Amino acid sequence: MDSILLMVIAVVVIALVFDYTNGFHDAANAIATSVSTRALTPRIALAMAAILNFVGALLGVGVAKTIQGIIDIESAAPSGADTETQLHALTIVAAALVGAIAWNLITWYFGIPSSSSHALIGGIVGAGLASSTHVHWDTMVEKVAIPMIASPLIGFFGAFLFMTAIMWAFRKANPHKINRGFRLAQTVSAAGMSLGHGLQDAQKTMGVIVLALVAGGYSDGDGVPLWVIVAAATAIAAGTYSGGWRIMRTLGRKIIDLDPPRGFAAEGVAATVLYVMAMGLHAPVSTTHTITSAIMGSGATKRFSAVRWGVARGIVVAWIVTIPAAALVAVVTYFGLAALIPGN
Repeated sequence: MDSILLMVIAVVVIALVFDYTNGFHDAANAIATSVSTRALTPRIALAMAAILNFVGALLGVGVAKTIQGIIDIESAAPSGADTETQLHALTIVAAALVGAIAWNLITWYFGIPSSSSHALIGGIVGAGLASSTHVHWDTMVEKVAIPMIASPLIGFFGAFLFMTAIMWAFRKANPHKINRGFRLAQTVSAAGMSLGHGLQDAQKTMGVIVLALVAGGYSDGDGVPLWVIVAAATAIAAGTYSGGWRIMRTLGRKIIDLDPPRGFAAEGVAATVLYVMAMGLHAPVSTTHTITSAIMGSGATKRFSAVRWGVARGIVVAWIVTIPAAALVAVVTYFGLAALIPGN
């Protein structure tokens, strides 16, 4: 087995490890509100989320193509490149993944709901800059930066307005019956979030694997092979089923004590944002940012002070530093690998 194939296999395995960490890091995004309101038991919620993550991953590749377009890996390893050039290009992809995985594990350990998506994007940009590979800044602005800012804003104000409408529509109803009905409705909204998570996040891993295949000369980058789709879907589903309890506590209880109607409003709006961004705009937005903002928005309808803004502030700080932090780890990793792997 030649060195290029071995390196490609190694990078694909690292990508699937990232996908797995994405699953357990972001499992809370889909089910924290349903578990905290007791609409679903934790194990049933995780099983449902894992299955629907897998299904969601099979529904498109638009986000994967956007991830591929962040850096010009073909310029680092053009068609017909020699072994050393291909190994260098694969080192770039590996460094990007290590940067993302490291940030995922750090934020998971401290229970901070940061964005796996933006950790990956930060890793790709950092590795690209360190290796002098061309970064497509137009793609970063149009497909990443603008949706990154827009999705949590839409999540917050959309959930606030949706919950306000629910409160008005059921203002004369019996509170006990309302809560019981919305617990059932949350089964549907949590399923929608799980499907949206798979649709968004599994595709990001697909995009990185295709980058590795292009770097190794095993793909022209035009499509996403079926085995890549299935592998990414399986890895994120397995990671989701393993659970993300630390972050689940933060989303489910520390931001605000949610009731079933507010949980339903937050999940319903967040899932809608994920679908529109993935299927309509092919934008790799953060499921974490979207659902957290929606929880804040629906919670603010109780009273503005009901949201624990101190916790929310810490989460926002994590959002801001995710891309540069993951990029920095990727830079360090790139130079470390470059010193060890021939051709760098």
